[in-house]
Amino acid sequence: MEHNSTFPIKQNELDMLRDEATSYIKSIQWEQGQRAKNKDKDAKDESILLYLSRAKGNGGVEVTSVSKTILELKKRLLPESIAIPLKLNQTLFAVQEGITLGIWIKDSFYDASGLSSLSENKSALDNSGKREYESKMQTATAFMLFATAYKILHDLKTVASDDLSVMKNKFAGIPEVSLMSPLKGISCALFYYDKYLGHPEIIKSDKDVIDFTVVYFEALIAEIQMRKSSLEYTETVTDRTYKLENSDFAVSGWDNVFQGAAKSVEFNKIQFEQIVGNRDAKHFARRLTERMLSYDFEAKKNPFQELGGFMPVFMGYGIPGTGKSMLIAAIATRLKEHCDNLDIPFLFHPMPDTLISTFQGGSAEKMVDWMKPLGDPSKLIFAPIDDAENNLQERTAQGVSAGVKEVIGVFLRYTEGAYAVNYGNSSIGLFTNLPEMLDKAVISRVQGRFKIDGARTEHDFLDQDHLWWRKLDKTMPDFVNMQGPSDYEYLQDQGLAKNMGEILNVSDKPTEERVLEAYDKIEKQYKSTDHLFYANLYKEIQKIFPFFSSRDVRNIQSAVSLRLTDFDLEKDWFENPDIYFKKDYDTKFNMLQELMRGNMKGLDFSEIRRQEVVRYLDNVATIADTDFKRKVDARVNQLNIDLEAREQFGKGD
Repeated sequence: MEHNSTFPIKQNELDMLRDEATSYIKSIQWEQGQRAKNKDKDAKDESILLYLSRAKGNGGVEVTSVSKTILELKKRLLPESIAIPLKLNQTLFAVQEGITLGIWIKDSFYDASGLSSLSENKSALDNSGKREYESKMQTATAFMLFATAYKILHDLKTVASDDLSVMKNKFAGIPEVSLMSPLKGISCALFYYDKYLGHPEIIKSDKDVIDFTVVYFEALIAEIQMRKSSLEYTETVTDRTYKLENSDFAVSGWDNVFQGAAKSVEFNKIQFEQIVGNRDAKHFARRLTERMLSYDFEAKKNPFQELGGFMPVFMGYGIPGTGKSMLIAAIATRLKEHCDNLDIPFLFHPMPDTLISTFQGGSAEKMVDWMKPLGDPSKLIFAPIDDAENNLQERTAQGVSAGVKEVIGVFLRYTEGAYAVNYGNSSIGLFTNLPEMLDKAVISRVQGRFKIDGARTEHDFLDQDHLWWRKLDKTMPDFVNMQGPSDYEYLQDQGLAKNMGEILNVSDKPTEERVLEAYDKIEKQYKSTDHLFYANLYKEIQKIFPFFSSRDVRNIQSAVSLRLTDFDLEKDWFENPDIYFKKDYDTKFNMLQELMRGNMKGLDFSEIRRQEVVRYLDNVATIADTDFKRKVDARVNQLNIDLEAREQFGKGD
């Protein structure tokens, strides 16, 4: 749903609620529900869940104090220090600010939804009025807890550890979440938060306090997300955005930009030199990183978009085992290193494997959750989809699940159409061994494509082996008793190309028969330097491949633009960011135009256009053919198996 109105959250209004928030941190009361108490009774004594469910004394109401627990943690972890140490203080402050904001959001919902007047006349309500009152109370509580947790994440995510998997493994979930009333909701949430903080296994250092707080409030958001479908009267939650003044924090319905996204996913660091062959792919990846880094955070746009050299969606394809996953890691590594160097926030945001859901509508919701963060203009985002044929498979194929159709629907909506906003800061990469299995509409969104073909030359294979045996050579010199080549230095071919021209062993003509036939036919009527040559070639191609459309023509145009912007950024721009990266948008744009002009002097437009058309059309044909060929091969294979089986059966008779 599009949010249509934005309301400010004013700091001075929050100031008035802070005392109430502090009182919750100092002391709350909670009586555990039976189910939470009985959870995991048979587990071993050390079980964290059991610890959580053991109320003091004989059940009944228990009073807990988060601030007291944090003081005790300070004594246990840092007995020498006099003041409350930074990380504990930061956490306490974030929780207090989160609750303050949650209370504000709750009050706002009370007024907007008519809950205020219901609670004033509570005694006079009839049955349907009571039901409405209870229902709105639950929504108010859920929204308050959501906003509280969301604000805490906003404040602590950036200071928490990159990898929270160890903490997540220790965490045993939240035994119960109460949405009965705002007071009960916050008391219940703080009760278990406090219990965990007091558990010696969970918190081993002051850093753990921040990490645990993030894990806990992420889990609280997940619990609320799970229940949001059962809440009523949520219009006043979902139809507006609340923005905190003097801050980039905003609550927009139940949207959670942190969902699996706010923190980059961990990846193995890989340099391009460690990838053998794949010149096309490496060159493309390098250009992609340089272009993304040119994004201007002030202007929220990228000069390369104006020059026509930016690709919001690209595709790398090739046979299995040629290094797709390594390439994804290498792009991420290169972006991360430059971003760290330039002090730019970077998000590595791969599509999760678990996207397709068996529930109706579940996949679409997960896909929206995954695609939403790509619209965040405050960081550079690289979003690879590995084995893209799994989630974006041709929709008309037999047996394609409803989930795949939902995912493709969302993908198309967010990559072009009303929802598609690309500031030039994020790029989605499809990586696949089977491009012919991808949905045609998805493929037509792809604006840049390259082959991932692995080792191809004698030197490539030499280098691939060298990367393997040099480890042995390091640990045991002289053990690898073999002769190296005399005229080649290892890895010298694995560097990056200067431009696409170096890589393209451009064939003058298409290699695919039907395309070649069309090409020759039109060449008899027009020269390839005539504009009419292409207009007629496209018309001819459309007769052979009915799915060839004006979208394909646009893709060819962007491929030509990519070649025109196929120049290196100056080396000293990276060494000294002030020269280029830190400049304002217009300056950057002018500097790039200078480079582009210089680069174009050596290029011939009509020749580049011809090369790119030939490349693209061959590509379209290969993808269309492979699909057919694969079906034929599978059928032939099956017939051969049947034949062999009959023969063996005959012999055994």
